[in-house]
Amino acid sequence: MPNNYEHVPLLAALQKYSAQKPVRLHVPGHGGGPGLPAAMRRANLPAWDVTELAELDDLHNPAGVIAAAQRSAAELYGARCTFFLVNGTTVGIQALIAATCSEERVLVLPRNVHRSVLGGLVVSGARPVFIEPCIVPGFGFAAGFTPDKLEVALGQNPGAGAVLAVHPCYYGVVGNLAGLDKVCRRYGVPLLVDEAHGTHLRMHPGLPADALSLGADAVVQSVHKTGGALTQASWLHLGTELIERGRVARALRLLQTSSPSYILMASLDAARRQLALKGRALLDELLALAAETAGKINQIPGLAVLGQEHLNGPGAVGYDPTRLVVSVRGLGVSGYVVARRLADKHGIYVEMADSLNVVAVLSLGTDRAGVQALCGALAETSRWAAAESGSANRHSQGPPPVGPPMPPQVMTPRRAWLAGQKKVALEDARGLVAAEIIAVYPPGIAVIYPGEEITSEVIEYLIQVRAAGIHIQGAADPGLSTVRVVNL
Repeated sequence: MPNNYEHVPLLAALQKYSAQKPVRLHVPGHGGGPGLPAAMRRANLPAWDVTELAELDDLHNPAGVIAAAQRSAAELYGARCTFFLVNGTTVGIQALIAATCSEERVLVLPRNVHRSVLGGLVVSGARPVFIEPCIVPGFGFAAGFTPDKLEVALGQNPGAGAVLAVHPCYYGVVGNLAGLDKVCRRYGVPLLVDEAHGTHLRMHPGLPADALSLGADAVVQSVHKTGGALTQASWLHLGTELIERGRVARALRLLQTSSPSYILMASLDAARRQLALKGRALLDELLALAAETAGKINQIPGLAVLGQEHLNGPGAVGYDPTRLVVSVRGLGVSGYVVARRLADKHGIYVEMADSLNVVAVLSLGTDRAGVQALCGALAETSRWAAAESGSANRHSQGPPPVGPPMPPQVMTPRRAWLAGQKKVALEDARGLVAAEIIAVYPPGIAVIYPGEEITSEVIEYLIQVRAAGIHIQGAADPGLSTVRVVNL
């Protein structure tokens, strides 16, 4: 048998990662086990990997134990009904778009939505109407959008199918969702909310209000990110009667796997119980730890942690303090450099980095030793940056966190996706129509969507992304030497 049959590269990489006992300040929020509900930590997971047996119910037509588990989740969040998702928040967002929008009914949304929105646009055929989000001064990332901009967008697009908001954004900041809800009510348009990073918000008064309590018609949450479930385990809540339950169920049957994982569904049920019974107490401890950690990091030269004092606009009215957004601009090196140094030198893995910031997620699986290690490593990095300040080996800041201006829309994403295509050199793509999405990941925000004109600004930004070696998703050529365009 050839030697390469013995090689297990993915398994080996996971074994190597876990063997080094890393500090995990990233999702999933169980932190490698400590934040998982006790029932999941004790479980014999291979024995729970089963199919749709009669006594175990059917996710796509639940009437037994799955239906009961979903009802318990709905009760906890004050939802009209809840759907368990095993394809992540991605499938929930796509199902909501498919259930509310069409070629005749546009989707109004901010530019800083997750790239998973593209699937909903392709399936539904809807035309996206993008709104520019507000930028947080000093930190340079996009947050929420304002009710007045939504008013203009809905006024110009009568009969819109839905509005999609992100609450909170990847950096933990929330906008004026209650204000957006009031505008949606006046126009009779459902408000959909990507609350992937906010499963825990409802569990503590020291956190921003959750989307359902602010009037959202439908909400999708990544329970694995901050709620203690396993990766890909999410749920979708319907709030008001404005969205027909049956349409959402049909869309989920179309888009979600026909072989759902009972391990993931069990982790949702267990996470719901843990949040209901212990969520407040666990978050009491976590918020105290976050405040203590932020105070220590703010004392390190060149660093600043995002706080309420940095939020002064209607697109950024509050933030989740368990998500530490650390500005590194005072160090004179990029967040990418800091994140790599934290991993390579200290074994600390943060959630994400951009040119100005690093983001560390403190979750139910985070302990004091982990954040102490982070503080020590950031202090060492500050000293290193100061010593390197005159070195020729200094790293450039790289591209800004927020991409170029929104390019003109030539055709819908669906039409571009289905059209004839060809590939051209990135530098030669000016004026052509994109046939693929290109998103900088994380946070997964698209620089270009299928159907949009590739402008000089887009090309310049992507060249910077390529030069900095930043990870991108969606492009057929991950090295960005070429891009796919519509063959008009």
